[in-house]
Amino acid sequence: MNNFIKLTFTIALLAICSLQVMGQQYDLLIKGGHVIDAKNNIDEPLDIAIKGDKIALVQKSIEEDLATQVIDATGLFVSPGLIDIHTHNFYGLDKRGQYSNGYSAIHPDGFTLPYGVTTVVDAGGSGWRNFIQFKEQVIDRVRTRVFAMLNIVGHGMKGALYEQNLDDMDPKMAALVAKQFPDHIVGFKVAHYAGHQWQQIDRLVQAGELADIPVMVDFGGANPPLSLETLFMEKLRPGDIYTHIYGGGGFGRQALVDPAGRLRPFIKAAQERGIIFDVGHGGSSFAFKHAIPSMQQGIKPNTISTDSHMSSIMSGMKNMTNVMSKFLNIGMNMQEIIAASALKPAQVINHTELGHLSEGAIADIAILNVLEGNFGFTEKTGVGKMMGKYKIENELTIKSGKVVWDLNGLTAPLWDE
Repeated sequence: MNNFIKLTFTIALLAICSLQVMGQQYDLLIKGGHVIDAKNNIDEPLDIAIKGDKIALVQKSIEEDLATQVIDATGLFVSPGLIDIHTHNFYGLDKRGQYSNGYSAIHPDGFTLPYGVTTVVDAGGSGWRNFIQFKEQVIDRVRTRVFAMLNIVGHGMKGALYEQNLDDMDPKMAALVAKQFPDHIVGFKVAHYAGHQWQQIDRLVQAGELADIPVMVDFGGANPPLSLETLFMEKLRPGDIYTHIYGGGGFGRQALVDPAGRLRPFIKAAQERGIIFDVGHGGSSFAFKHAIPSMQQGIKPNTISTDSHMSSIMSGMKNMTNVMSKFLNIGMNMQEIIAASALKPAQVINHTELGHLSEGAIADIAILNVLEGNFGFTEKTGVGKMMGKYKIENELTIKSGKVVWDLNGLTAPLWDE
């Protein structure tokens, strides 16, 4: 009789558990967070339910009993997964490789997911000669979603001697490789070219036209500098990207503002024409003396990015949320910052399946906290400090429906309960 009772109890318990599981329509439920989603014009507290790797439901209130796991995001901002379109992730063991299979590039996961970044674009580390190595060595092996801006130089960003070689800037070969890997290559890049020639820009844009994708320019150095007006108004096409937008000045290229802090007269027209102004903070490509007056005169970045590499993460750049925090303190609001860190980058690289929280979209989500206090922000170590009242910190990152970073244990029960 005892065995019969035990069997009956076990069957009843299993039936109850089965009913509970059947009643749980969602895997994850984010409750009470302030959702910001520029694509859908959302800027209010809402709940978000996730099933598998997709966003299943976004509405004012969703019952907790419908989800296997509930995340309380009360008092926090809920954003689409952040997209950093200027990074250097082609890391490797070539001691002379720099950002192309070298020591200067970084493994992305440790510098993306903890800061709410689910997608990055490697900006020119690989060229048409070694993209396959980059794909097999990095893209196919990491958790972060990695796209590439293919360098117009065949060997990629391997250092000054390679990056000055016009003979290795082959638009046809670059376009052929881009067309071979359309799911991974989202544009072309030129960087660090020194001199008064325009061939590097012309060949870059030609590759973009052949493959029908945008290009990114990291303007090199020249004395006197090449004309930004010519670059913006004659060479680049609408949708092409100018990175390090708040750099320049002492690096052999013009800044957006003149030495008196006045915006150059063609800058607004260039942005209105459709040139994408990208932050690309880096280790020494961001100056408050350029950023603050530019923003005061109406030039905000279209896209916020880090230019993350071994030296920039150890200097004033640090990480994506630190860069976002600078803009929160110098005139952008959270809605603008999240749009420039998620939706707009997705649009620029033509991956509009990302960067928003629509029902049915890929469930990439960052849960952000805005701390208030007295914080210092530097351009680079020991140089150019600005004090600010606000600092953005990433609490939790969801990539394709899975929690991949949880700073303060929002998903964990107390150990003694």
